[in-house]
Amino acid sequence: MSAPSNSFAYGSRLRAALRAAGLTLLILITLILYPVINPLPRRWKLGYAQGFFRVARFLFGVKLLVRGTPRTHGPTLFTSNHSSYLDIILISTAVRTSFIAKGEIEGWPLINRLCELQDTLFVTRKAALAAKQRDTIRARLEQGDNLVLFPEGTTSDGNRVLPFKSSLFATVMEPTAHGPVMVQPVSIIATALDGIPLGRTLRPIYAWYGDMTLGKHVWPLLQAGQITVELEFHEPVASNNFARRRELSDYCWTAVNRGAMRALTGREPQHLLTNQGAGAQKQLAAPAPDLAQITPS
Repeated sequence: MSAPSNSFAYGSRLRAALRAAGLTLLILITLILYPVINPLPRRWKLGYAQGFFRVARFLFGVKLLVRGTPRTHGPTLFTSNHSSYLDIILISTAVRTSFIAKGEIEGWPLINRLCELQDTLFVTRKAALAAKQRDTIRARLEQGDNLVLFPEGTTSDGNRVLPFKSSLFATVMEPTAHGPVMVQPVSIIATALDGIPLGRTLRPIYAWYGDMTLGKHVWPLLQAGQITVELEFHEPVASNNFARRRELSDYCWTAVNRGAMRALTGREPQHLLTNQGAGAQKQLAAPAPDLAQITPS
């Protein structure tokens, strides 16, 4: 799947140029301040990062609708679906937190500096590093930090929630010095463009996945009008309520998927009340051609 054409009907090159100029200025200011901000205590760095992302959200032209209440005192592991780099910006505007991200991002110029200001944890899917990475995540939870995990392991097309990988859930199964680790499922879905329901054809304006390049995706996004994104924080649960990490992973996937389907269709997906487990994840996460065509009621 390639990025949407930069000449689509809703686009404005002037709008894109103004937004790009604003984002460039924001990033330049942050890079200038980086040597001063980076040595600061984590809570101050996260405060600056949250302010940065709130300005970035405005410049990208995203209208954010937040439902539910994020747990603001740690240790909390937020588990979210993932379809775009904008997910990081939008979640960061709602709660001060660090992210667990793929290792290759650590080498991206400019982006890695922003990640450092959020004290991002980078993980690589290599068996030899698995134990060390789990220990690092565990140490941050022991410090009382909040972390965001994208258990799908990649970005989706935004029309469904991919099955969750359960490996990193092992880091939260044992209590910390603060007590049981609380896990809060999060659903994030782009639902409209300039108030018009965002169907399958236009969803790649927001979703960044497959073989899309970052540069070719950002320009049409900057041209677009106001994108509405729904961010729902579900009820947090204590990790020690689950006997195995797979059970916790399945629970989180079910909650996230219900919220995503509710945002996409405007209806409560009753069939998800009983379909749980890894098999149900694979079945319900399969592409549904007609799903994105259902307009919210």
